[in-house]
Parts: sequence; structure tokens; C-alpha cells
Amino acid sequence: MAIDGTILLFLLLPVAAASGWGLARRHYRGHRGGSTGLNVDYLKGMNYLINEEPDKAVEVFMRLAEIDNETVDTHLALGSLFRRRGEVDRAIRIHQNLIARPTLGREPKNRALFELGQDYMKAGVLDRAESLFSELRDAGAYVPDALRFLLQIYEQEKDWHRAISVARQLEYASGSSMRVTIAHYYCELAETAEAQGNTRLFRDRLRAAMSVDRNCVRASILQGRLHFSEGDYRDALKAYRRILDQDPRFIGQVMGEVRQCFGRLGDFRGERQFLRDVALKVRLGSPGSLDKLRLMGLRDTGALVGELERYVADKPDVDGLYEFLNLLMEKDEDAARRVLPLVRDALGKVLARADHYRCNNCGFAGKSLHWQCPSCKSWNTILPTTELVGHDSPLRGSEISGT
Repeated sequence: MAIDGTILLFLLLPVAAASGWGLARRHYRGHRGGSTGLNVDYLKGMNYLINEEPDKAVEVFMRLAEIDNETVDTHLALGSLFRRRGEVDRAIRIHQNLIARPTLGREPKNRALFELGQDYMKAGVLDRAESLFSELRDAGAYVPDALRFLLQIYEQEKDWHRAISVARQLEYASGSSMRVTIAHYYCELAETAEAQGNTRLFRDRLRAAMSVDRNCVRASILQGRLHFSEGDYRDALKAYRRILDQDPRFIGQVMGEVRQCFGRLGDFRGERQFLRDVALKVRLGSPGSLDKLRLMGLRDTGALVGELERYVADKPDVDGLYEFLNLLMEKDEDAARRVLPLVRDALGKVLARADHYRCNNCGFAGKSLHWQCPSCKSWNTILPTTELVGHDSPLRGSEISGT
């Protein structure tokens, strides 16, 4: 991976300083013993830096590091530099040579082990990285950072049991709560059990997730989906209603199921009350979303048409108009069959191009809900860009992703 010459110049300055310190120290000792002169290679390397020839400077300081057995910082700085440049093999060689020195002290050795673990992470050699970070953790060195790297490894390997164990250790070592992340790990285990058809284990994992984090929206969605699939619509509604207290911005993910549950129970009054509760809880981002909630409770075609006229005369948005047309088409009127599908499909294409979710940590945007951001790898940071994302599709299961 290429690096800009100016950036590399600044990265090499600490290496030059470390090399210069070591050489000056040797020069002082040599002067006391009668030897004079400063290392010509060091001066040559500095000259390359000044003239913005970083590749040649790297070669010079690499040679200095190879012959300079006292300047540990030089080796560590060079290894880190090579890793950043993508030259992982050279970084590994430097750190391995450093660790192999029998006279190396414990603290410098731990630093070299920590750097070597990062080299292996960069190279994708996860088993060796895991071994090194585990060794550091057990030795009480770089514990929080080593645990964070172990978490990254276990997440990549989808080893959720070990991830839970390490997350609890990190919680203790850092003093920061890991409950949100641990709850997602249990949800990952729950979805694995669901895929294997193990309903009992599916339930147990969801209960574990909720015991760790009572505000875990993902667990509520999964519990609702389980009850819905079993025809237990009242318990499904309890799980979905819980989302209003946990984070009402996600209620749009289950509105399709909510309506189906009320419909199959024949509880239209309950549906209207639920929609009123949603309207009170959710700080809606557009007039169209607010109208959607109100209109979903209307069953009369004439009332819908009247609301449509008022809506279009006010401040319509694409999402709200799409929902209007959807509701009108459900009435199966002749005009709706002829005209409204064309308009609705056109609006659907517009909506399909829009990003419905955004990470509030790094800004990643996409059409699917990920519980772990694909970009910054943070858990629970992706939120709907509107509170009522999604239309009439059962749980939008193909668009809800774990990792």
C-alpha cells in the first residue's frame, strides 16, 4: 500500500530521532574511549528525509536498526511504520528479531509482542495473533488493548461464546459497560439456534440477551418473530410493544407484523390504540410518517380519499404518499387497480434508491439494518433514518442483518 511522501516523512522522524539518540550515545561512549566521528549512514538517512526521499531513508534506517542492538525504540518504530505501509512481512521480521534477543527486558519484550500481535492481525493470521494477545493478557500487560483485539478476532471467527467471556473480562479491566455488546453476542447465538431449528436454545439465548440488556431491541424483535411464527399473536404484540420503551425509532421494523397480529386477533380497537401510542412515543421526522400512523387505522375508502386530498394540499413527502397509495389499493377499487399501481411502483423505485439506515458513529449509510456496522464495527450504532422504515413486508427479515 503506497503512502504519501510527506506523511511518510513525518512517520520517519521518530525513527530518525531514536536512531540519532542511539548513535549519539555510542558516539559519546566512543569519544570517551578515544573513537571519534558520527555514523555516516545516520547523516545520510537524515539527508534523504530532508530531501523528501523517504524510501531511501527507510532503507538507511533499516540498516541502522539491524546493526544497532541498543535502540529498541528504533526497531519498534520501524516495525510500526512497515505495518502501516502494508509491508507486514518486514514488520513481523523486525518484531520477531527483537523478541528473540535474550537480553531484552520484560517491558520491551511485551511491547514487541503487542506489536507483533498487530502484525499478525494485519496479515490475517488470527490464530497467532490470538496466542500473543492471550499471552499478554495472562501476563497482565496491555490488558484492555489485548482484550479488545481478542474481541475483534472472535467476532471475525463468529466465536460468540469466547467473545462473551472476553467482553466480560474487558468490562472488568476497563471499567466500561459491555452489556450492549454482550446482548448482541447472545442474539447472534440465538439466531444460530433458530437456524438449526433448536427452539428451546433460541428462547434461552434471547432470555440471556434480555437479562444482560433490558433495552435490547434486537432481542425484542426476535422474540416477537418467534411468537408470531408460533401463532401466539398476543405475546408477539407484547414483545413488539416493548420496543416503544426500548427505542421507538425501531418500531417501523415490525409494523407489518403488528398489523397482522391485530388483524388475526380481530382487535381493530387495539390496533388504533397501538397506533396512537406510537404517535405519542415517536418523534416523527416527516408529516408523511405521521399521516401513515393515523391513516392505518382508517377502514373507509371515502375517508381515505378525503385525507389524501388534505394531505396533498399540505406538505406531502414521498414516503407518506407511498403509504397513502398502499392503503387505497387495499380497498380494491376499480380506479385503484388501474391507476394507483403505476404511481405506487414509480414511488417505490424512488424509495428503493434511498438509504434507510445510517451509523451515528461513522456515518455509514445503507438500505439494510445491520446490528454491527460493516464500516466501523460498532454494535448498535446503526439507526433508521426515518422512524417508520419499511412497508408491508413481514419483518423485512432479508433486510435485517446481524454482522
